[in-house]
Amino acid sequence: MGRLFGTDGVRGVANADLTAELALGLSVAAAHVLAEAGTFEGHRPTAVVGRDPRASGEFLEAAVVAGLASAGVDVLRVGVLPTPAVAYLTGVLGADIGVMLSASHNAMPDNGIKFFARGGHKLADELEDRIETVYDQHRTGAPWARPTGAGVGRVTDYTEGFERYVAHLIGVLPNRLDGLKVVLDEAHGAAAYVSPEAFARAGAEVVTIGADPDGLNINDGCGSTHLSLLQAAVVENGADFGIAHDGDADRCLAVDAQGNEIDGDQILAVLALAMRDAGQLRGNTVVGTVMSNLGFKMAMEREGIELVQTAVGDRYVLESMKAEGYALGGEQSGHVIVLDHATTGDGTLTGLMLAARVAATGRTLAELAGVMQRLPQVLVNVPDVDKSRVSTSAELASAVTEAERELGSTGRVLLRKSGTEPLVRVMVEAADFGQAQAIAGRLADVVKSALG
Repeated sequence: MGRLFGTDGVRGVANADLTAELALGLSVAAAHVLAEAGTFEGHRPTAVVGRDPRASGEFLEAAVVAGLASAGVDVLRVGVLPTPAVAYLTGVLGADIGVMLSASHNAMPDNGIKFFARGGHKLADELEDRIETVYDQHRTGAPWARPTGAGVGRVTDYTEGFERYVAHLIGVLPNRLDGLKVVLDEAHGAAAYVSPEAFARAGAEVVTIGADPDGLNINDGCGSTHLSLLQAAVVENGADFGIAHDGDADRCLAVDAQGNEIDGDQILAVLALAMRDAGQLRGNTVVGTVMSNLGFKMAMEREGIELVQTAVGDRYVLESMKAEGYALGGEQSGHVIVLDHATTGDGTLTGLMLAARVAATGRTLAELAGVMQRLPQVLVNVPDVDKSRVSTSAELASAVTEAERELGSTGRVLLRKSGTEPLVRVMVEAADFGQAQAIAGRLADVVKSALG
């Protein structure tokens, strides 16, 4: 069995790759592994379980809840809420396990399972590996230890989750948003009700699109992976800016008043200066990834802020932040972590904090984002190749060396294997878009021939 856990939980086509049996088995295995690790400390364990609106989330939620309860875990079922809300509630309610059912920005047929440990933190790799091992042992015939009678878990609908999460978001804002008009694209996802409620309570005039989830339309031509609808809506409504989330609302991208995209690097730059000015940017450092735009790095250097770069994936950003005590980090894709207020990327919180900076300064989002100039960056996905050989192919290494020589100090090349899909990503950054595009295309061809 290949590794089930990717960089962001277990994902696959619901009812094909990700079945009810798998969801149930992994949940039981997680309960056993965390019990063995001493997480429950002799008390009766509790889990928080939430999901995004995908139709498949209904049967997968039932399977996860059944698995946890059969292992003696009491379950608080919070329903449809964003991933960061489930993480927050896991922490604030003192739960031992959090489970979120979502495939984030993926299309509707996909779904996923993400586990959180006590405090609302993602599980360490070694715990995920152990869960897989225990699950596989059971799958091949090893029996579970099963409680009976009063030992089985009880299941409760926790209806206060929405209100507690919204109150938390409002409570951490440094100032109100009165006078701002904001368009919110909720991707027909998990934040369809939370995000508009939070922005409205904070004082903003809110226009929503993509806020009518029916279980089948999540991420369908809307949200953070399809910004065109938001761009048009911002201009049409004369809004100050727009905010786009993905299906589980752990990321945030923005659009300025003219309809121009504001990506995760630019959002990080704006928030880094806001937190520095407020004395909240610990270590005078922000954490990004190797995909962070070179323009972001140059802007931070100019502002006297240190940039630490990690592997791609918000879990690696978070690991660096926790290890060194940094307060702010994130990815170009819009995963932004404000560690004083969240244990994972939180798209609604990020959007609110961005709006608060606009309101506090009286400057437009375009002006604030202008602190950095994005260098042209071309990303080409090369599917159906042996991604395991991306770092060992001599032919590929030679092509990368030649590309780097051609770019010199004005650009860079990055090749990496996807953590969730069978493909290799080729990224080329250069001062000239045409040059970046040409080199990226050339390298993509080499990837196909060398790894195909």
